Amino acid sequence: MNPPVFSSLTRIAEFPPWPFPYEPVDRSRWDTGDFVVAEVLPFGGPVDGIELPNGRVCIPMAGDLVVGAFGVRHATLELTGTYEAVGPDGLMDALTEGGCFGAITSRSRFTPAALPLRYLGHVMADGRPMRMSDWALTGPGDFGLPVVLLAGTSMSAGKTYSGRVAVRELKRQGHTVVAAKLTGACRRHDTLTFQDAGADATFDFVDGGLPTSIAPPERFRQAMDGVLSAMAATEATVAVIEAGASPLEPYNGGTLADMLGDHVRFVILAASDPYAVVGIQTAWKRSFDLVAGPTANTAAGVGLVKELSGLDAVDLMDPNNHALLAERLKAAIQPPTG
Repeated sequence: MNPPVFSSLTRIAEFPPWPFPYEPVDRSRWDTGDFVVAEVLPFGGPVDGIELPNGRVCIPMAGDLVVGAFGVRHATLELTGTYEAVGPDGLMDALTEGGCFGAITSRSRFTPAALPLRYLGHVMADGRPMRMSDWALTGPGDFGLPVVLLAGTSMSAGKTYSGRVAVRELKRQGHTVVAAKLTGACRRHDTLTFQDAGADATFDFVDGGLPTSIAPPERFRQAMDGVLSAMAATEATVAVIEAGASPLEPYNGGTLADMLGDHVRFVILAASDPYAVVGIQTAWKRSFDLVAGPTANTAAGVGLVKELSGLDAVDLMDPNNHALLAERLKAAIQPPTG
């Protein structure tokens, strides 16, 4: 039998040589982050693929085995699902390309079909199930870097692109930059994008042992303590941190902001439209320094953001506007000396 396809969230772990043992585990022992083996079921038409540890996306064939992890997804624009909804037949789906597995509970009509799977068993090592938490970064959570925080009104609002521009401008100012996506659903593409922009080191919540950041706040905090400690241990002079999805969804974006506290020196809000800006201002009750994303695509959007919220909106897809962001960043975070 061919070896299985390993999804990108498996990159943090060291698996036994193939063929390694896997076996069904009683449902009472299932938990988010459990490494599992699944069989790809027949599908017709386009489907989302599986992102490999190197970031490339492949489309497995029916009958192939894939390795991912149980998890929960609650995406407003694509789909929701959870490992807890997997029935006795073991039928489930790839909830993300990165390898979060569970059964879909709702799906947008505008989202491609997910890869259909059947649960075969948990990956076993030393007689017990392997879990992402076995390989998570650990640490006390000591963190003192100034932070550029990327928040959004929803998924796909332009946070990662805004982060790319911020990383590039901070590098031009002489900073050593560590970049991270610390809430959301697993996909290595985002951190690789930060690398492409020049980040000297990158991290995400997968490094903390989570397939998505949906977890009880204390579990999330423990995972982030390890990741933030590792980020602080780099030679970085500034951190660019993306809070995926939006802070009021169950991805712990608000918990992350509380953990970062006064280390946050500049907040970019990526927004879909001017009314969403007002909505998050009202609901989250936090201040923002600059608005970006689709709401800044036209002068009409920029003007309405200013009228409704009092905030400046900037189209960061226009390179002519990058100097403005650079100026704001320099005022908030002094470039390193020497």
